[in-house]
Amino acid sequence: MANASGLSESTIGRIWRSHGLKPHRVEAFKLSNDPRFAGKLEDIVGLHLNPPENAVVFSADEKSQIQALDRTQPGLPIKKGRAGTMTHDYKRHGTTTLFAALNVLTGVVTGRCKARHTHAEWLAFLKTLERQVPKYKAVHVVCDNYATHKHPAVREWLADHPRLAGSAGPR
Repeated sequence: MANASGLSESTIGRIWRSHGLKPHRVEAFKLSNDPRFAGKLEDIVGLHLNPPENAVVFSADEKSQIQALDRTQPGLPIKKGRAGTMTHDYKRHGTTTLFAALNVLTGVVTGRCKARHTHAEWLAFLKTLERQVPKYKAVHVVCDNYATHKHPAVREWLADHPRLAGSAGPR
């Protein structure tokens, strides 16, 4: 930019700062090509902002490949004039997957760590959520369209559990 404009790099920097420009920072986005996107968005936002009576709404997701690490030695505690310390090296204890669901009305989070990230673990997590909700209430689970959520075994279980059917599965 400086060479092309004939201005110095510091002048270019001052101009960018004065206008709040940060050309080195880029945010990505993707527009949906789903023709039903607007309706789905309205449904999900509506569930979060105005949950149906006699229903519980969960917003659920998974975080896979969480590394279980342990430092090789205990760190030194923080004290006046010195930050807390920790060793640079660690022992690996494998990975875990966190399944978590936020009850959008109460703010309570239900979480489970599992060794694997398959449809079987997702289904077990759905069953955990269902057991938390009184039988007379419907259960809505808002989730992404990850393949484990659409597995035939998950769809079959949802079909056999009508108070969840249509709310947890991707559309």
